[in-house]
Amino acid sequence: MVRALRRRNYRLFFGGQLISLIGTWMTTIATSWLVYRLTGSALLLGLVGFAGQFPAFLLAPVAGIFVDRWNQHRLLVATQTLSMLESVALAVLTLTGRINVGWILALNAFQGLVNAFDMPGRQAFLVTMIEGKEDLGNAIALNSSMVNAARLLGPSIGGLIIAARGEGFCFAFDGVSYLAVIGALLGMRLSAPSGAKRRAAGAWEELREGWDYVSGFLPARSIILLLALVSLVGVPYSVLVPIFAGRILHGGPHTLGLLMACSGLGALCGAVWLASRRSVLGLGRAIPIATACFGLGLAAFAYSRVVWLSAVLMVVTGAGFMIQMASSNTILQTIVDDDKRGRVMSYFMMAFMGTAPFGSLLAGGFADRLGAPAALLFGGACCVVAAGWFALRLPDIRRAIRPIYARLGLLSQAETVAIAAAEQLLTPPRD
Repeated sequence: MVRALRRRNYRLFFGGQLISLIGTWMTTIATSWLVYRLTGSALLLGLVGFAGQFPAFLLAPVAGIFVDRWNQHRLLVATQTLSMLESVALAVLTLTGRINVGWILALNAFQGLVNAFDMPGRQAFLVTMIEGKEDLGNAIALNSSMVNAARLLGPSIGGLIIAARGEGFCFAFDGVSYLAVIGALLGMRLSAPSGAKRRAAGAWEELREGWDYVSGFLPARSIILLLALVSLVGVPYSVLVPIFAGRILHGGPHTLGLLMACSGLGALCGAVWLASRRSVLGLGRAIPIATACFGLGLAAFAYSRVVWLSAVLMVVTGAGFMIQMASSNTILQTIVDDDKRGRVMSYFMMAFMGTAPFGSLLAGGFADRLGAPAALLFGGACCVVAAGWFALRLPDIRRAIRPIYARLGLLSQAETVAIAAAEQLLTPPRD
């Protein structure tokens, strides 16, 4: 279950990133509660979410080009340093009483700009850290476990700190926590530069090559489209959770922390299940099932009025989305060509993070007019429909992926021989 941790570089990254991500989740809950405390507006909650995620949508394809060109190790040191400075700025403004929604919007937008390069860079650098593909699926699953262990701890700690000392102390802890991952990156021993060498082709040609690869390859296109839809209509539930915690469940920051922690617990359970798997085979089937569970959990949460039931439903939604997202990531990282990894993962992050800001605006506006429960019910129903669409396409997706799995040695000998025979029949004879 933890075989990727045998790799020294990945082990360093795992430990440093776990500490840093606890701080990141503390900042996430503190930002949501601060905006809600200052304004009480669902629309502004959505707008702040939009500001933090829109740059990923706008810049992800271009960022992917440079992730493929640049040294990914140096890129991550730079992005983590900039993220640390953003959290320190939030802490100083909040602790001195100068914070307002304008500053929150500006700093969230800056963090979104950094994330546009950091997230695809981190995904592409993963292969370098584990030095091969044999433990790639396990490393991705462990990454997801790490993110969601932090997601479980961060909101819980953050809710307590907000109630006791205020949001500024959460931002301050986050700023300090970045030193752990920066130190881990600087302590790595890399045998070769991470990232491809600079190419003779221009940026436009590389951008078009990446787009043609993603749009023309059925498995990549279908996986990214499903993730984009779920991120648009489902994932923005997080910006409305403060409203459920405060107005609907009649709680406070501790209730918000509980709900977010339960979502993290579900995601952690999903990630542990993925880490326990020995092969990427079968993950295609898991994607639509997990998506449907996420949508149904979201729809039920919309009309729950009991804290314990809402908490249980948050576990279901967290597990469903994590299994869908991490399974999609694992399949893409396994089948993608190495020289296009940065660009493909930039489209993956564009689908994951880039569509969410529009979803945040949609959810905030929907909730402002028709109420938060109606907004979540709509999002959950759309996720269930999308899961059905993907399930119908699954046989064609499997046929496209099997030859790649055969080349990588992921299939049994009998399956590999059968695929080779089929390819020979489909190949026209030479003159």
